Amino acid sequence: MFTSQYQLKMWILSALFAAIIGILAQVTIPLPLVPITGQTLAVGLAATILGSRYGTFAVILYALIGAIGIPVFSEMSGGLGVIVGPTGGYIVGFIPAAFLIGVILEKSGFTVMKAMIANTIGMLVTLIFGTVWLKFAVDMTWTAAFASGVLPFIIVGLIKAFLASWIGITVYKRLVTAKLLTTPHQVSS
Repeated sequence: MFTSQYQLKMWILSALFAAIIGILAQVTIPLPLVPITGQTLAVGLAATILGSRYGTFAVILYALIGAIGIPVFSEMSGGLGVIVGPTGGYIVGFIPAAFLIGVILEKSGFTVMKAMIANTIGMLVTLIFGTVWLKFAVDMTWTAAFASGVLPFIIVGLIKAFLASWIGITVYKRLVTAKLLTTPHQVSS
């Protein structure tokens, strides 16, 4: 079912989403240790639209591009220093988050409600990775890491999960209807 032409199209879409993640990473609200960014919205969109395989590839590509020094992380930063720094766990956490979002949708169906559940789980995975990483990178207590790495992001994270779900499913269905996105999965209403 997956021809080389289809795979090429999906790799190109994955690269496009890696760029979108980098662009939305520049939308930031500064906080003392970890800023609020548009990255998680873009990761949710990539996974919701592209699924587990290609959504995860988009996130890995984004992380690799940033790790080699191209300034695609928040505030136009890049390099391994960002990955091993206080916010690196969030970037690493985007990878399993994208995979889980895609898997949940592929197994349960592509609806806004199911996408909201998947994106909320993805947000929690990202926050867990980020908070654990933050605790050890900055040598904080668990309470301080939770206060800095989770609490400021819950409400905004739920809003981004809803936006990724609503926009993602809308775009997904339109791409499938237009035959621009071929998928073996059933599209639900």
